[in-house]
Amino acid sequence: MFSFTEKPLHIGAVFFIYAIFETQFIAMSTPKAWLAAARLRTLPLSVSGILVGCSLAAPQSFYRSTIFWLAILTTVGFQVLSNFANDYGDGIKGADAQREGEQRMVAAGIISAAQMKRGMILIGISTLLIALLLIYVAFGDQWGYALLFFGLGIASIVAAVTYTVGRSAYGYKALGDVFVFLFFGMLSVLGSYFLFTKEFSLLMLLPAGTIGFMSMAVLNLNNMRDRVADAVVGKITVAVKLGASGAKKYHTMLILTALIAYILFITISGFQFLQILPLLAFVPLFLNIQTVWKNEAPALLDPELKKVALSTFAFSIGVMLVAILMG
Repeated sequence: MFSFTEKPLHIGAVFFIYAIFETQFIAMSTPKAWLAAARLRTLPLSVSGILVGCSLAAPQSFYRSTIFWLAILTTVGFQVLSNFANDYGDGIKGADAQREGEQRMVAAGIISAAQMKRGMILIGISTLLIALLLIYVAFGDQWGYALLFFGLGIASIVAAVTYTVGRSAYGYKALGDVFVFLFFGMLSVLGSYFLFTKEFSLLMLLPAGTIGFMSMAVLNLNNMRDRVADAVVGKITVAVKLGASGAKKYHTMLILTALIAYILFITISGFQFLQILPLLAFVPLFLNIQTVWKNEAPALLDPELKKVALSTFAFSIGVMLVAILMG
């Protein structure tokens, strides 16, 4: 779009890397501790919607586009901010004291609450700067679109922080699933699609729904694992409200709905045999459903989070390959 589009990409990368290292410097904690707080295993899931939206919008060129890479950096930044905020919010409220799975840095005393708050501020500011570069590269002087996406960027920051931080943290009111669907599914896929096409497509609601429901399944597994501990500290999640049996039914519904949404998408868009490829990602998900139904010890669900998250990422890679091959 612009002759200098590569420059914003380099600047954005510098801001992002700077924020990570500056966070470590100010906190005077080890890089290993900050990487643990960033929860790198959540990053493939966070970029899945970007891969789907961009590849469907511009199958032959998205991976060579500055827009794509800035969108990836922005999404990763928001995810790291969310992870820092989750570590901070649950840590100061005591929700991580008896949790299963990965160790949380604030609850363990490895990173102090004050240090984590500084880390949140730095990663939030740097990610917002990258988002502004993305908006400029994508829209230039189209101020209506630019203001819309700036507002969405601010909303993403607010949503990332208030999931567990503050008295009105929505993650403590069984609303986390709704926000995951909206931001990981709808905004991620539809937003990245719009960055390239400058148009909204009703058909794109279906692949966005697939990513959204699969992302909700990851969160539900996390909440199933921590259900008992969350209930003790007053953290109300969908799993806490539904109970063990209800959460298993809910989990099954999420994965099946994600599958149906993609099948509807390829059917309506004019089925071609190659479009079956992303469905292979559902094979481990069906195995996951079996494991969930047999599970009696919530702590043993922790490895399943990785399975569902990587399956979602594999699905997005499948959609990307199909789009490139058919484009």
